[in-house]
Amino acid sequence: MSLEPRADQGVPELTARMVRASFPKGTLAIRIREALGPLLADESFAEAFPAWGRPAISPGAPALVSVLQYAEGLSDRQAADQVRARMDWKFLLGLELDDPGFDFSGLGDFRARLIEHGMQERVLDLVVERIGELGLLRVGGRQRTDSTHVLAAVRVLNRMEFVGETLRAALEALAVAAPQWLTQHITAEWVERYGARIDSYRFPKGDDVRRRWAEQVGRDGFMVLEAVFALDAPRWLRQIPALQVLRRAWVEQYHRDDEGVRRREGKDLPPARRRLSSPYDPDTRYGVKRNSGWCGYKTHLSETCEPDAPHLITQVLTTDATVADTEVTEAVHQGLAARRLPPGEHIVDAGYVTAAPVVAARDTYGIEVVGPVGLDTHHSEPGGGVSGPPQSAFSVDWDRREVVCPRGSVSIIWSDQVKSSGTPISRVQFAAADCRPCPLRPVCTRASEKGRYGRSLTLLPRGQQEVLEQRRREQQSEEWKRRYDIRAGVEGTISQVVRRTGIRRTRYLGLPKTHLGHVLAATALNVIRLDAWLNGSPLGRTRISHLAALNMSA
Repeated sequence: MSLEPRADQGVPELTARMVRASFPKGTLAIRIREALGPLLADESFAEAFPAWGRPAISPGAPALVSVLQYAEGLSDRQAADQVRARMDWKFLLGLELDDPGFDFSGLGDFRARLIEHGMQERVLDLVVERIGELGLLRVGGRQRTDSTHVLAAVRVLNRMEFVGETLRAALEALAVAAPQWLTQHITAEWVERYGARIDSYRFPKGDDVRRRWAEQVGRDGFMVLEAVFALDAPRWLRQIPALQVLRRAWVEQYHRDDEGVRRREGKDLPPARRRLSSPYDPDTRYGVKRNSGWCGYKTHLSETCEPDAPHLITQVLTTDATVADTEVTEAVHQGLAARRLPPGEHIVDAGYVTAAPVVAARDTYGIEVVGPVGLDTHHSEPGGGVSGPPQSAFSVDWDRREVVCPRGSVSIIWSDQVKSSGTPISRVQFAAADCRPCPLRPVCTRASEKGRYGRSLTLLPRGQQEVLEQRRREQQSEEWKRRYDIRAGVEGTISQVVRRTGIRRTRYLGLPKTHLGHVLAATALNVIRLDAWLNGSPLGRTRISHLAALNMSA
């Protein structure tokens, strides 16, 4: 389909008259149109639509409808019905009252085109740019970021369910794509084994029996792969997505050698970040945070937090569930800089703060990251008691590559190394002869008294180490704590976007579609918050239970 641009001629007279008579106080759609004017012009999405072919719907319409869809928690079909049924939506879209709208499939096609052309951020970019023109966004202000977990649109599987369901999905795909070929390679026992959904409650009882069942699934899977990749098999069978998932999953889950097929166990398994969690969504991963696990993704939301302006989301980042917050700090800053909205202060929790991104943000973008760094602690005597001297008690001479301990001993080794993560570090060690007579030795080091070395230190590169020590001192002050208090407000944003737009569970399969959904949800929240700001609605107060209120007043 080709682009069918439609110039915005304003709201038709009859539509405007009927809407204002029916909704004298307005609705969200009406007030946004009156405050922001025409939004999401067709030309902004032109590169996602060819200039030839059968005319398509005007792309600005599904863009706006996608935002309202998340604002009101609607499905594609329900959202398309609202375009035909609701006058206020026609007012926002600038349509005649008798305009028939478009088929609901146009919304899915629009999302697919955005993803195909790398335009997932376009809707948020345009809305943020328009709000910025109203003077409600400023460069160099304060912003804060936090993340929340997102459940995948698939059920959580244990390892036995995963391998069984992965093979079943491949067989289902082959049964549709090549039924005659498949019947030549399987028996009736396969139908009994894989004909129904694989669930734990159907598994045989007993560990040994279950082990044999899993190994049988492994042998069956290898047989299917051998048949599909045989020279006489149709080559196109190898391109079926379910077969590609099966091939990868069997590499991750099974060994096959002269002794037969065995499941991988323990450290022989790939790490969770590289291991499939579902045959139906290859992008999802199983993550754990604070003893809670989930199969899915994480989304990181950044918002402005100025007291005299609405709090608006400026950046959305979606990752799989295994990616730690510290790994995305740099990506968040890159996104804010690309949107030309870098903050002067970026307030985050401890999960985002390590020395490297703090220094990089300051030197590259001029952003001061405000967040607690890890404490400078050292072990104490067994059972608690006197603590050993922390790292800050040692004097570092970077030029001479020496460290002096609190008792005056000088280090004997300074070794530059690189951690497995790629972080450069320096290992510093003191002589055991200097540590042995020291009265602080029991709480200073656990090194063997018979060894050559005593206390050891690990130092980051000089710039990072100095920033780390400076932050540790600053965050002990009351001034820094008051400055950091504003971070708590982002928890309310997470709560609102989860409750209002339903992003706790993704609607779609795959990371690109999930991320686009989060962008549309963030845009919807911005529209809702802008409307509340223009109407003078106050920010919600933190809810306190009656019991807590009694306790506070005591």
